[in-house]
Amino acid sequence: MIKKIPSQELRVGMFIHELDCDWLSHPFLKNQFKLASDAQIEKVLDSGIHYVYIDTDKGLDVPDAPTEDEVRDSLQEELIALVTAEQPVIIHATRDEEIQRAYAIKGRAQALVRNVMADARLGRAVEVEQVDHVVENITESILRNSGAILGLLTIKNKDDYTFLHCVSVCALLVAFCRTMNLDAETTRLAGMGGLLHDTGKALVPDEVLNKPGKLTDEEFELIKRHPRDGYEILLKSPEIGPIPLDITLHHHERMDGNGYPDKLKPEQIPQLVRMSSIVDVYDAITADRCYHRGIPATDALRKLHEWSAFHFDPKLVQAFIRCVGIYPVGALVKLESGRLGVVLEQNDTNLLQPRLKVIFNAKTGHRVEPYDLDLSRPMGSGGADRIVGHEDPAKWKLDTQPFISS
Repeated sequence: MIKKIPSQELRVGMFIHELDCDWLSHPFLKNQFKLASDAQIEKVLDSGIHYVYIDTDKGLDVPDAPTEDEVRDSLQEELIALVTAEQPVIIHATRDEEIQRAYAIKGRAQALVRNVMADARLGRAVEVEQVDHVVENITESILRNSGAILGLLTIKNKDDYTFLHCVSVCALLVAFCRTMNLDAETTRLAGMGGLLHDTGKALVPDEVLNKPGKLTDEEFELIKRHPRDGYEILLKSPEIGPIPLDITLHHHERMDGNGYPDKLKPEQIPQLVRMSSIVDVYDAITADRCYHRGIPATDALRKLHEWSAFHFDPKLVQAFIRCVGIYPVGALVKLESGRLGVVLEQNDTNLLQPRLKVIFNAKTGHRVEPYDLDLSRPMGSGGADRIVGHEDPAKWKLDTQPFISS
């Protein structure tokens, strides 16, 4: 049985099933291992890991600890309460109207980030005018229909992950700023910071950046240099300004003071940096990489909510969840009828009633001819069903990407 316990309750002989933090926030070579020494426990505590999940079938038990299922159910109830508390933003164009424009913007943005990285390796300054133009394009797409470009950006080629991750963080941060009602100039600068935040990774050797396995301590330290390296690269372009610089330098800082590179205290971390750290982790843990498989978006939001007890600003995590919805565009959801559908577009009055592309019947175990379903519409109008949970496409051997991109 899998249970969640505070790290202070760890004992030699327990089997760690999961370290309750994002994968780049801990120095262990494996995510699952049996504790064989007090030194390992101290390493967990020193890493700022406040909770872990243990497997009681493989090691010692804590009888009164909550089970993984109990924790998951509780968090899911909290998420549902969050998204029913406020209305999402208004959609000004349908997904079908925006999708082709979003394709073109994604391509231009990816090419720009690739060029920025190449220039950084050669010691060249960033061409800020080009960055500004791309951020403006992304912002306009978000304003028309955020689901179109955000959905496309969930599709990442493993070889191009670093470039697309930067574009995704930019788009998510712009959408987040919109949810927070931040002004246009602040949103522009935040988007620039999102697009450039990983510029320092240009100086990380490819064999470390794309290593198909957990990093060694030495490699982990090398990766941790990228925020400061990126900051120093961007300093060569004075017109970039302090907000993108701050996001680049501090997007790995954490609210408990265990982040890097400066181990900032909460009061030292500006709001936009706090926001950037949330979207950076969200995009990272939902993406497939050569060394780990991404988790479904709804699971990622639940994890962010769970980690906000220590690592992130809880109020901002809640706002981000309302921004993307607990069933974000691209998520595979299960309906009360047993049908499975891919979320295509949020409903502007109820985040629990998005528009779907139904593709599978879980009761019969067979694919169905894909068709649209708007959960906000009444019976007889293509609606009259409700979401009861989300599913991992791999469980049903489904490829959802074609439905997100078409």
